[in-house]
Amino acid sequence: MFNLFSTVTKKVIIGYLVVVFFSLSAIGFALSRLHQQTSDTENLVNVEFRTFELVRDLQQNLFAQENIEKQLLILRDPSLSELRLNRNNEFVRYALALNRPPLSDQLRKLIKLVESYREVNSQLTELLSWEDWSQAQQLSNEKTVPLRGQLLNYLAEFRQQQQQKINTGLAKLSQHTSDAFQMTAFLSLLGICLSAPVSIAVILSIHRSVKELKKATHRISAGRFDHYPEISGSDEFAQLASDFARMGEKLSELEQLHLDMNPLTLLPGNLAIDREVDMRISKREPFSHLYIDLDNFKVYADRYGYKAGSDVLARVGQLLKEVVGEYGSPHDLVGHIGGDDYVVLSSIDSGELLAQKIIDGFTLLVPSFYNAKDREVGSFAAEDRYGVVRTFTLMTISIAVIASTRYDYPSRLAISQECARVKEYLKIQEGSNYRLEG
Repeated sequence: MFNLFSTVTKKVIIGYLVVVFFSLSAIGFALSRLHQQTSDTENLVNVEFRTFELVRDLQQNLFAQENIEKQLLILRDPSLSELRLNRNNEFVRYALALNRPPLSDQLRKLIKLVESYREVNSQLTELLSWEDWSQAQQLSNEKTVPLRGQLLNYLAEFRQQQQQKINTGLAKLSQHTSDAFQMTAFLSLLGICLSAPVSIAVILSIHRSVKELKKATHRISAGRFDHYPEISGSDEFAQLASDFARMGEKLSELEQLHLDMNPLTLLPGNLAIDREVDMRISKREPFSHLYIDLDNFKVYADRYGYKAGSDVLARVGQLLKEVVGEYGSPHDLVGHIGGDDYVVLSSIDSGELLAQKIIDGFTLLVPSFYNAKDREVGSFAAEDRYGVVRTFTLMTISIAVIASTRYDYPSRLAISQECARVKEYLKIQEGSNYRLEG
């Protein structure tokens, strides 16, 4: 009996030591891999995603600079210079944020391009400050525009490579999580098979945590960013779960970069509009393209000031959303190209109705933009762009309605050219008008 007890005791001791060994091995391996993955995740969030965001911000800023520069050189309105300088200052901040170690060869090349662009842009700023419009136009055409285009192309390429880098990092995280799960499960099951019921609680805890993190990694890798690992506590698992949650939020924010909203009206801009048009064309989905332009807006802004003009643009954007919300469908798109130009994409059946309702709403709205005297007379005298004093009526609105079905093979270029042609025709007509080209 003593020998049996001694043997059982040895087995218990051996079994306990085996359990302790394999349990400690499993826990140590899991924690070391989780620590590494936590570091990799923090690097993705704090370095790779941050770089991606800065490149996105640089792109958006360059598009904004391009738009403002074109308006400034065409309108020659010094009031736009302040807005341009604000964009330039934003650009400098983004560029300085990029210039932080560690610097890859690609980042060094990007920083070099940025510095070249800043140098030429500074020259253009000096010419604009002296209102030397002809020299400014020449410098813009010969240097600023080509450099900006080169920089935008490189940013697009860099951004794509950065996205691939992020995807590769996410794939590695997923693979490492899977490997960690398999090895941890193996060591844990081996210890359990040899004995150690006391380790079951620890094993199950690790199993649940790793399984949840693996599921979260797979969902994020598949593009589903709304999943948050349900892991409580304050250990490495919980920290990694918190990092996964932040990663999902960051990725969700990056997904919104396509919605290049106009900062004044908060409506989608050129990129979103072009993408929506191309999508509908590729799906062979018939649609109406409404190109909306305000008549006599520039002379209004000259008379009442930049702030009043901005208020008009914002209010017209709100009017378009209200009309489309009431008479359109949830699939319609209201976009702001820039300045006093807007776009509405709707169904074939709704295009003409929306145009009429927009005109009706604008007709009721426009008197509120003017003072009592101008409102009573219905016009005012002001200099046109050529310096000739003319009488201008209150603002009107022109809407070109182009049906995609008028083309056998519709394209964004063809629709845009037709909109420009119809707009020129409408602007010489009296009052607010629309024209349907179906």
